[in-house]
Amino acid sequence: MRVIAGTLKGRRLVAPRGATTRPTADQVRIALLDTLAPWLPGARVLDLFAGAGGVGFEALSRGAAQATFVERDARALAALRENVEALGVAAQAQVIRGDVARTVERLGARGARFDVIFLDPPYAGDAVAAALEALAAAGVLAPGGVVVAQHFTKRPPADAVGALRAFRTRRFGETTLTFFGAGA
Repeated sequence: MRVIAGTLKGRRLVAPRGATTRPTADQVRIALLDTLAPWLPGARVLDLFAGAGGVGFEALSRGAAQATFVERDARALAALRENVEALGVAAQAQVIRGDVARTVERLGARGARFDVIFLDPPYAGDAVAAALEALAAAGVLAPGGVVVAQHFTKRPPADAVGALRAFRTRRFGETTLTFFGAGA
């Protein structure tokens, strides 16, 4: 896996061993980041279920000011931390080990706000809905910001979760990206 575009273009990313994570496919990452281009310059990015951090690093490479990565799996965290160091972005990156819902709640309580929030939970279970509910309750989306949920095409999230409203979808076979804004 490599960074596709921007200042870090071509830099290799370490991926965790095993099947505990599912890296976002290059085609999906390209479409995602191209769609997010208007939000990225100077953005604060929250990468939930970050895995090795491919989406967050791509955002930093394309002009985001800061990325916060949230991951629970120990192997993915090791790869994520190795990538932060190898790419030289430690000053722009924060890595948090923990459960997404609890971490989002803590970030909201501290007043943290993000311009771009990306979530790519495991397709099994209902983690997309739970993460969107946590985001809506915590109020961590900055005014004018965007939340993007990557999910199994056959299991779309609700069109509205709290103040979050879906305004766009992009389908890539079995994977779909659903874009949310606050009252969009």
